[in-house]
Formats: sequence, structure tokens, C-alpha cells
Amino acid sequence: MTSTTRLRSQAAILFVAPAVLLAGELYHPYLEFPRESVVADAAAADPTRWGLAHLVVGVGYGLLAVAFLALRAHLRESGEEPWSARALAPVVLGCSLTAILTGMEFAPLTAAETGGDVEAAQRELLPWFLPIVAASGVAYALGALGFALALVRSGVPSSGWARLVAAALLATAIARFVPPGAAFYVTGVATVVAFWPLAYSLWERGQAEVPERRRATPAT
Repeated sequence: MTSTTRLRSQAAILFVAPAVLLAGELYHPYLEFPRESVVADAAAADPTRWGLAHLVVGVGYGLLAVAFLALRAHLRESGEEPWSARALAPVVLGCSLTAILTGMEFAPLTAAETGGDVEAAQRELLPWFLPIVAASGVAYALGALGFALALVRSGVPSSGWARLVAAALLATAIARFVPPGAAFYVTGVATVVAFWPLAYSLWERGQAEVPERRRATPAT
């Protein structure tokens, strides 16, 4: 794979992953507070929307894990090593655990479509759901903090943009510990703010390398 292709591939995943995550979170029914009755009402009111939203969010977090892998590869190629290396495992774990949570939310959907007790189904999930929420939040926050430090120290994409990206990554971490509501959508928006400048920077670098390679190729 040429460096241009690699940069474009990294830019593509950094662009697509936040877009998918934001789309899923915007489509998710608004929950002022995640009480069992509120979740049950939302799932029962529109099971299709409930299922599709969680499916898209789950895919979004899977893609986000790949985006962090791409970012780690780029930082390593740029000479930054310790912080992104330490941050990669926890942030991927946090994304993976969150994807599991979205799968668990199909339980109230199933109850709603089969005539079961939706509120009871959600209540039975809580002993499993809450520890995973806490573990995913802590893991993701540690990873996001590590990547924020890596970006600021490396100056990737540039010192000014790096600070903005780092602040947006920290916002995504903080939002994980705030009850759903407006904060649920903050995660998607902050992820876009964090990754799209990086995607643009990498795409521009890939575009800049094309004429350089052409000049370096002898004419036949």
C-alpha cells in the first residue's frame, strides 16, 4: 500500500466512523432520564426506530474502534509513541463494551414486539447493564485522555487543531458519565469535531503526495 493510499484510507475511516455514530445517536429516541418506564415507553412507541438506532450506534462504535486504530498508526508513523500506545487498548475496549450495550437494548424491543412486559425486561437488564456502562466509560475515558495527550504532544495535525481535537476527545469522555438526554447527542457531535479535522488533515497530506510522486517518477 502506498503512503497516499494509506493516508486516504485512514482519512476515510476517521470521517465515516463519527458520521455513523452521530447518525445513530440523532435517530435514537430522546430519553430525558433512563428510568425503566421511560425506556419501555420509547421502545414500545416505535420498536423499529429503537432497533435501528441501536444497530447504527453499535456499528458506529465498532467503526470508531477502527478509527482509533488508524489514528494510532498515523501517530506512530509521525514519531509519537508512548501515549497513543498506552491509550489504544482501553479506548478499543471502551468502544467494544459500548457496542455490547447497544445489543443488550434489543431486549425491550423484543418484549415490545412479542407482547411482553417491556419495563420488566429493561429492569432485568440493569444488573448486567450498569457495570458494563461503568467499565466502558472508564476504559474509554482513559483511552481518550491518552490520545488527547498524544495529539497535543505530537502536534498532529497542527498545534492549534490538535488542541481542538484533544478538547473534543475529552468532551466525548466526560459525556460518558452524564445521564442521557442532551449529553447523549454531545458524544456524537464531539466525536465529529474530534475526528473530522484529523480526517481532513490526512486527506490533504495524501493529496499533496500525489504531485510529489509524479515529479519523482522519471518520464518514459
